Amino acid sequence: MWSGPVPIRKGEAWGAVGPLPPDTVVVRSNTQARAVVTDARRNGRAIPPLALLGGDLCRTLGGTGDEARLRSGGATEVGVDLGAVLLDGRLHWFLAHLVARKGWWRGRVVVAMNAQFIGRWDVAPRGHPNDGRLELLDADLPLGTRMQVRSRLATGTHVPHPGIEESHVSSQQLDLDQPTSVYLDGDLVGTARHLSLRVEPNALRCFL
Repeated sequence: MWSGPVPIRKGEAWGAVGPLPPDTVVVRSNTQARAVVTDARRNGRAIPPLALLGGDLCRTLGGTGDEARLRSGGATEVGVDLGAVLLDGRLHWFLAHLVARKGWWRGRVVVAMNAQFIGRWDVAPRGHPNDGRLELLDADLPLGTRMQVRSRLATGTHVPHPGIEESHVSSQQLDLDQPTSVYLDGDLVGTARHLSLRVEPNALRCFL
């Protein structure tokens, strides 16, 4: 964890302008960013600063994908939380989101958001990636209701909804009825029945 500011508090300014540190790694997607974090953690190294040029976390933070601006000395630096999850006992990390589902159209769907977006969907419109919490959505909706909710995801108006359980958590234990596919930052990492979620506050140093 870098020794930057503590997670944001309501009403406080967030971010600073400055040059990229020499060890910054430029990433262009959710997958690339998670690979850098995972490699550092698996090998006992500090996570390097990340320059975000794409992906859901980049969009959440207002990134434009402008590499020239990043390298101009005027990049915006922010601290960002990191999600961690034990999947049946094995530790993984995610920057933007975790999704556990059998399918989008059937069965229980559990989503833990550090970012606001999953692709074009505005899944967690009230979340913040540096507040020390994950936005947790848990639902098992009838097909017709599912279709209605899906139609509202692009605008973030799917919540609040009586069939979607929402919570803001720093840690959470989840038991699924059966082995369920788990996606981290959009990548399928395996199946699990037992998930243990937690937040590592301010673990990432990101540049936009």
